[in-house]
Amino acid sequence: MTVPTTQQDTAPRTLARCRDLVRPALAQAVGRLHPWHAGMAAFSLGWSDVDGSPLPGSQGKGIRQALAVLGAEAAGAPGREAVVGAVAVELIHTFSLLHDDIMDGDETRRQRPTVWKAYGTGPAVLAGDALFALAVQTLADAPGGSGAPAVRRLASALSDLVRGQAEDLLFESRPWTGPGAVRPHEYRSMAEHKTGALLGCAAGLGAVLAGAPADTADALDRAGRHLGVAFQAVDDLLGIWGDPQTTGKPVHSDLRRRKKTYPVLAALAADHPAARRLEVLLHAGGPLDDDAARRAAGLIEEAGGRTATVVEAHEHLAAARESLARVPLAPAAHEEILALLPYLIRRTM
Repeated sequence: MTVPTTQQDTAPRTLARCRDLVRPALAQAVGRLHPWHAGMAAFSLGWSDVDGSPLPGSQGKGIRQALAVLGAEAAGAPGREAVVGAVAVELIHTFSLLHDDIMDGDETRRQRPTVWKAYGTGPAVLAGDALFALAVQTLADAPGGSGAPAVRRLASALSDLVRGQAEDLLFESRPWTGPGAVRPHEYRSMAEHKTGALLGCAAGLGAVLAGAPADTADALDRAGRHLGVAFQAVDDLLGIWGDPQTTGKPVHSDLRRRKKTYPVLAALAADHPAARRLEVLLHAGGPLDDDAARRAAGLIEEAGGRTATVVEAHEHLAAARESLARVPLAPAAHEEILALLPYLIRRTM
């Protein structure tokens, strides 16, 4: 996917501006945690090493923080109105990563040990719980009358996130093919819940905290959810064909783990001879070695799974733009959101 130069320039500036606005309040919130939990949170956020020594530079793009700030600005309010929401959503995102890594058994994230690997499983669970509680308290304390509706929106997103995680875990026990197989539309629903719910919540929260009408907050929420599905599609591409220097994981990592991702499911659903050969390979059972993973990646591409995943991402980007077009938004913030959408998923496209 080719992104216009102006969008390539705008998106990083927008992300940096929003991170700079939110970072002091986020650091202040983390500082209210028990020192043990605060240390694990700082490590997970990329602010410090295991021993507590600070790490230079900004870690992570701050996508959810930016969506919250832009949600307020799109509603015609200053971005600072959404800082409390940006902090809450970032805390929830960090909590979800700590627990996801434990459930998935992932030992590295962003080329560093995961929190459970660095500190232990019990401490990582506790740190996640502490972040969850802090996020709710932070949002409940929002000034004015926006705290209650903001907490309700966050709670709804959390319900969806947990549902999506449950669906993802249950997919592991379902067969590759046959009546009980995971279908692409089921995977799409999982991605909207697991990845899209919090992105949508961030954008919608910004509008809620800015006092925007419900239809404006809902449109921003829908746009964020579509972005989440597109984002998950690109993550799935990276999980098979991504550069290890970028992903921090071996090539074909998702295939080695026999993970049911969109490219695999789309390939298996295709009416193509390569899909049947892929089916035989996957039904062999056991982990895939280097040669088997390489053959599986080739069969997925031959059956159209890679192309279908790119199309999926594009379709949800278009749906996000359509959602934004349904309500009046402040032009400058609207343009920044439009520039951000393709930038965030162009990692392999």
